[in-house]
Amino acid sequence: MAKKRILFISQEVAPYIPANPLSSLGKNIATSMQEHGCEVRIFMPKFGAVNERRNQLHEVIRLSGMNIVISENDHPLIIKVASLQPSRIQVYFIDSDDYFQKLDSDEDNVGSNRTDNDERAIFFTRGTLETAKKLKWDPKVINCAGWITALIPLYLKRLYPDDPSFKGTKVVYTVLPGEITAPIDENFFAKLKADGIPQRDLKKFATLVRDTNLFHRFAIDFSHAVIIADPDVSPELLEYIQSSGKPFITADKLEAEPNAYAEFIQSL
Repeated sequence: MAKKRILFISQEVAPYIPANPLSSLGKNIATSMQEHGCEVRIFMPKFGAVNERRNQLHEVIRLSGMNIVISENDHPLIIKVASLQPSRIQVYFIDSDDYFQKLDSDEDNVGSNRTDNDERAIFFTRGTLETAKKLKWDPKVINCAGWITALIPLYLKRLYPDDPSFKGTKVVYTVLPGEITAPIDENFFAKLKADGIPQRDLKKFATLVRDTNLFHRFAIDFSHAVIIADPDVSPELLEYIQSSGKPFITADKLEAEPNAYAEFIQSL
């Protein structure tokens, strides 16, 4: 019997992002599912904090070269790859000189304080999904973790509904700690609409505060299940998840039961 394929699309994965609770979680969950007999691959942004030489990244020429247009500007897509040791899981990095280079003004490893975080999320979403298609490695489950991945469930549902690469794929969104600390661009919805996202999907969110929870709500609405890995998730977001009627698992259960994550994924 073929192994079930799980694609982890993660904001942070150790050791590429220096070890912290989020990057360690990104690594540990992926390696845990491999140990449970799944075939695993990982996508993440090639943030400036990722040391290419130390982690032996190299560009994949056949996957690179696409231009992604955002706000009428072309942004070249660069794909790099490394092998996560000792598990040998393939990790694909979405790179962009425009969006993921390290800046002196960055307040953390992912640049949560940047004013173009909406465009960075759009670029990462489109780059990831187009690259996943080219790989012809069709996952049964896609687990998106972190705000920069939050548009992926929406784009999958609206722009790739009939794509054979994602046919029958279950999408899980993991709410991680961490906030977008800069204001989200007022033209964010216009950029989504220009990408082909229907107005009906944006109308529901039009009056909401444009913050990290807005990103989370987009992801929750278009995912099949939710993992709450933030022990301090806001009461409002927790209530939103509960009222969605979708399966979810909380941080305390994940911490208390070593196999809780694997069992949750398998239940889908």
